[in-house]
Amino acid sequence: MLHAGLDLSRKRLDVCLLSDQGELVEQTQAPPDLDGLRSLATRFARHSEPIRGAIESMTGARFVHDTLEDLGWDVLIADAEKVKPFGSVACKTDKVDSQVLARLSQLALIPEIRLPHPKTAKAP
Repeated sequence: MLHAGLDLSRKRLDVCLLSDQGELVEQTQAPPDLDGLRSLATRFARHSEPIRGAIESMTGARFVHDTLEDLGWDVLIADAEKVKPFGSVACKTDKVDSQVLARLSQLALIPEIRLPHPKTAKAP
């Protein structure tokens, strides 16, 4: 299995891809839109391994989660408050955040939150 740390900003998705042994496979960026996510999934499909992604809970994370899951990934949504202590305070960048999320996934330490499926969630 490969582990993808996904750090979302308004204009890009930073991605760190690690092997199950924790080796860096790829570090890249993609637009956080449908075409960008499809392109990313196609690009990573060449590795011929299942991918588990991890993204912090924030605005837009649900779209990334649902889109990549529809494209065959397993994506976990991490509790942002519980992930913060793992990041380096001295070097806080989107690239570092994606690496931290990938490593937490590889170590099976994602503090996951579960969101109801949008079709079953009740409106307020």
